[in-house]
Amino acid sequence: MIGAILGDIIGSPYEFDAGDKTKDFPLFSEESQFTDDTVMTLAVAQGFMDSPEGADDETIRENIVRTMHELGQRYPNVGYGGRFGMWLFLEGYEPYNSFGNGSAMRVSSAAWLYDNLDAVRHAARLSAEVTHNHPEGIKGAESTAAAIFLARTGHSKDEIKTYIEENFGYDLNRTCDEIRPTYHHIESCQRTVPEAIIAFLEGIDFEDVIRTAVSLGGDCDTLAAIAGSIAEAFYGVPEALKEECRLRLPEDMRAVLERFDGYLKGTR
Repeated sequence: MIGAILGDIIGSPYEFDAGDKTKDFPLFSEESQFTDDTVMTLAVAQGFMDSPEGADDETIRENIVRTMHELGQRYPNVGYGGRFGMWLFLEGYEPYNSFGNGSAMRVSSAAWLYDNLDAVRHAARLSAEVTHNHPEGIKGAESTAAAIFLARTGHSKDEIKTYIEENFGYDLNRTCDEIRPTYHHIESCQRTVPEAIIAFLEGIDFEDVIRTAVSLGGDCDTLAAIAGSIAEAFYGVPEALKEECRLRLPEDMRAVLERFDGYLKGTR
């Protein structure tokens, strides 16, 4: 999950096509800060962790909605999309058929908290459905979580690519050099998730995956969050980057991250 958060923080200064579409940029600066991607990633993780073992789907969805509202309303000015902002602050709890990339950028914890691919995909679906109940919104969350799970369980990049193509139909046969020149700010799962996965497939280590995702431009904090979540599972994250990440999070967010780490270590 920290890979997604790092991707968000590192990509944040270059969002909305603000970068130069290059991999050569400062990894951190004063403008490198968490956005809605980080807040919702942690909120979804907390919702899963608040759900008892064996909890039914409705309980899990209710917990995710609650934690998304609680943490999201605590950080109201971090770049929420218009419709999501209305859901978070005004409309309440009903999903609104979104196919935005928010379902994919916030899903990473599902791939670590559940122990088999079917359970991971089911949890990803639940986390999407509370807002992004459009088939493409669900597909974006499930495919991202599946890629993370496959990466963390020792599958090769070729195996991950094949699984995603065969099960979700994304075209992963393009290259970042082909994508980069005409890519621009698009917030749909359809035009974010496959590009983020391609950035992961091309990267040679965690940092290079992040740099590659950011270099595509567009909604690059979310691109880097998705790509970074998969890269963490495949490569791990250098300790120096983990520490830099924690320093840029407020105490309550660090507490969720620490609780999540405890779950993974079996000390929950």
